[in-house]
Formats: sequence, structure tokens, C-alpha cells
Amino acid sequence: MKDHIRILIIDDHPLFREGLKSIIERNKRFELVGEAGSGKEGLRMARELKPDLVLVDISLPDINGIQLTRDLTAASHPVRILIVSMHAKIDYIAEAFQAGAIGYIAKDSASDRLIQGIETAMRGDYYLDSAISHQVVEKLIQFPVKEAKITDTEYGSLTPREQEVMRLLAEGSTPKDIGDRLCISPKTVENHRANIMKKLNVHSTMELVRYAARLGLIDVDLWKE
Repeated sequence: MKDHIRILIIDDHPLFREGLKSIIERNKRFELVGEAGSGKEGLRMARELKPDLVLVDISLPDINGIQLTRDLTAASHPVRILIVSMHAKIDYIAEAFQAGAIGYIAKDSASDRLIQGIETAMRGDYYLDSAISHQVVEKLIQFPVKEAKITDTEYGSLTPREQEVMRLLAEGSTPKDIGDRLCISPKTVENHRANIMKKLNVHSTMELVRYAARLGLIDVDLWKE
């Protein structure tokens, strides 16, 4: 992950942008390179400033944030897109990921979720805000898992601790939450997570969730709207 992360904000609410700016400016590893109040302005700034990551709202006055995500991912400069939205409906979230977003955070989430989302996205992994992740599990498991065979044999190759960590990750717990619960460090949780994904041949948190759901390790019925 890069030591210095350049961030662009695209959101039409000035007060909310101020809140995001405050969070970003408190972290020495983050640099705010610009902010835009509309999709067209944000797209122009992204092409000009070439940020590492863009925070995008779905409800913009000119371009829908999901379409903007498609436009940003189609640009020649590679950029990671993290949706920060008040919308938590399954269809919005699934469509955002399909459009090219690498993460989705609810606007009413705590600031540490935003920081975690940025850091996760910059590692190249998908991020689902744990405040809403349970709501999208059903939608996610409708899509086939690529390059991963769902078998008890693969799951059986995990150690008991790895199986425990996998289930908690699939339920939407953060590495810190898991560490506190299991009395281990977040770094140890991340190491377990890397080993789990290697053994199961999955490449993102979304695939891990689908894997766990198809094995019946998480109770999808509890998360239906």
C-alpha cells in the first residue's frame, strides 16, 4: 500500500465535504488534492489531478454517482473509488460494485470506518461497511464465485482459528473487532485473513462472504430486509 494517498472528494453537500476533509486532514498519510460539488466537475478534476482514490456520493445534481463511477473507471488513469452514501439499499450497493467501486460506506458511519475503507481500498481489496454489509450478502451470493470451488475439503484445510476468523470476517466484523473478541492483535487477524484467502483461492472480501454463505457458515435469512 502506498505511504502517501492522494484523495479527491465528489459530494454536493458542503457541510458533509467539510466533515470528510477534517477526517482526511487529520491523517498524515492522506492528502486532499481537491473537492467537487458535481459529477462533471469531479470527473474533470480526477482527469487533471490524477488522485489515488476518489470518494463519491451517489446522489449528485448532474451525474448519478454510479454512472460517474463507470466514467472514472473508464479513464486512462487508474483510480480506486469508494462510495460514501446515505443510500444503503441492496440494489444501490450491488450496482456500485458492478460499476467499478472498490468500497461502500454509509454516511452515518464513524470516522474510523472511512479510514479503514480507504486503507482497505488502497490495498486493492473490496471494503463493505460492517454497518450495511449484512444487508448485501443475499445480493452478493447471487453472483458466481470466480476461480473458487466451494468445497468442504478446502474449508477443512483451514485451522480451527482460521475457520473462526473466516466466519467473523464474513459476518462483517472488522480486524479490530475480531482481535478484541479473540484476544489477538489486528495484525494477526490480517495474517489469518491472508492465509484463509490463499487456501480457499478467493481474492476479495466479497468472494469470501459468498463462499461462507454457500457453505452455510453465515445465516443469510437473518439479514433479509
